[in-house]
Parts: sequence; C-alpha cells; structure tokens
Amino acid sequence: MPFGPNPRVGRVLLAADGTVLAEGRHRGAGTAHAEADALARARQAPGAAATLRGATAVVTLEPCDHTGRTGPCTQALLEAGISRVVVARQDPNPQAAGGIDRLRAAGVEVVGDVPADLAATAAALNRGWEHGLGASRPLVTAKTALTLDGRAAAVDGTSRWITGPAAREEVHRSRTTCDAVLVGTGTARSDRPTLTARRPDGTLHARQPRASWWAPPRWRTSPRQRAPGRRPHLPTRDPSAALATLFDRGIRHVAARGRTHPRRRLPPRRARRRADRAPRPHSARRRPPRRRRPRDHHPRRAARPGTGRRRPAPTPGGAADLRLTLRPRTTPTPA
Repeated sequence: MPFGPNPRVGRVLLAADGTVLAEGRHRGAGTAHAEADALARARQAPGAAATLRGATAVVTLEPCDHTGRTGPCTQALLEAGISRVVVARQDPNPQAAGGIDRLRAAGVEVVGDVPADLAATAAALNRGWEHGLGASRPLVTAKTALTLDGRAAAVDGTSRWITGPAAREEVHRSRTTCDAVLVGTGTARSDRPTLTARRPDGTLHARQPRASWWAPPRWRTSPRQRAPGRRPHLPTRDPSAALATLFDRGIRHVAARGRTHPRRRLPPRRARRRADRAPRPHSARRRPPRRRRPRDHHPRRAARPGTGRRRPAPTPGGAADLRLTLRPRTTPTPA
C-alpha cells in the first residue's frame, strides 16, 4: 500500500477459463498503475498476446481516463484486448473519472455489481484518500483506552498498559493501514514513543507509518525521534494546522494517539439543583465550596491498608477488554 496522495488499487487478470494470468498493484505516485503493472507481468509469459485477448480484468477502483505522470489505464486495457472489466468501486475523483464510460463506448463489458462484502472492502481500502478529496484534510482515527471507572492509567503511575494483548495487537495492526501516527507534546515528552507498528513478538511489520509530533518550534526531540526520513516535528500546537501540513505532505490517513496523565482523575459530577427549588437572587447566592484535591492525587501518597485511601485499579487481562465502535449518525434526529 503506497504512501502519498494516490489511491490504493489492485488488479487481477483472468483468462477465459478463469485462471489467473497476473496480479498488479499501484506502489505510489510516479509508479505504474495497477492495470499497467498487471499487464506487464502477464506479458512476461510466452504467448501472452493471444492470452490477453478476451481476458477479464478485476480491479478495486475504476480505471483512470486521464494522463498524469503515466498514461490512462483505459488506453492500456483497450490496447491489450481486454473484453470484460469488473469494477468494485467507481472513482470519486472528477479529474480521473470517466473510465467506465470510455470502456463501454469502446465495446468492453463493464460489470459494477459486485458482492456487498467485496464492495465494502474496496471502500475501506481508500477511506483516507476519498475523505481527503472532499475535506482537503487527512482522515483521523483516534485511539484511546479507559477503564470502566474512567481512568487511563493507575493512580501511582506504575501501570504500563491497561489493555490486554489482543487490544494492543489490533492497535498495531491498524497502524499498518495508516500513513502516519500523530501525537502531542505531552505524549512525546512522557512516553518517548517510537510509534512503530509491531507484532506481538516485538518484530516490525513490513509497512510502517510515519511518526509525527506537533510541538512548539523550540521543542527538542530525542535521537530516535530524529531518525532520517521520519520528519517528526510539526512546529505548531494547533491540530488543524498540523493536519493541514500532513495533508500537504501527501498524508491521507492519520492515527492520533492520546494520553491522559496517570495521576489525573475525572472530576465528579456536580449535584443537580432540585426542580421544586426556586433559584436564589444573584445577591443571595452563596459562593460554591472550593474543590479539594483527592487524597490519592500525589503518587507518593500510596494506598495503605486501613487508611481509606483509594487503591489503584488492577490492570485487566485480555479477556476483560471491551471494544466500542462509534459511527456517525445516518438517520435524522427527531425534532
């Protein structure tokens, strides 16, 4: 899957009897498109010219019909003699769309009705790219972890994780689908993270996201954060400005990682005013009492038996993890 502003596209060429002739994919801006890559691989076999005549091309995204750094994919398919094209998703980019109409006008059978699961997979493949076309900013996937009592870490700061191995494995696997991982100054200072995509055994995945920090211009990074090619420092504390900079660098999908201070607790809810009690005049209102800092706020004040102080919540295992998926509302809200 390429880094950069281009979509992720894959192509499979099938012979008349259904055998696979070749597979191709797009590897980034300036490289051959998936159609050209698959045709080049198929032409390496003996008798490829006769085999490609009347073949079927299955592609995840509509073939482009414009000339950029490379030629149009529709022209390459027509020159090869492809007679049938199966498209999993139409191209939403108005500059490159029109490939289906071009192929049909040339007499090529174009099939756009694919199974629902394949269409959903093709749509998820380019979520960040399609989001950038309309919003002109990267798609942001935010990751956070909380215990059932609303904490992000143990009170005394001794816990390293509050999630289990299965949740951490899923987080690292999701990083392989993102172009960059973005954190703020607090996370970079306290954790000094590498922001890599790792397997459970500690080895790195083949595809690694770019690591980025938004921080003041004079903020210093560690040597491993200044690794060549990572371009970590974004000299701003504005998330919108940081996303705009990443979008200009060709980033289309960002994984945002947040971190709550381990000694910080969520504030308690304020007591609601009784409905049958009339509000007092402004002059007669009492000043609200000052909130006292919780006794277990400081890490040196450890929980002791018999003192009544709150003990840190134990770290749960993998089987106790809960996954919550939030999706935008699709139905109109009632009036």
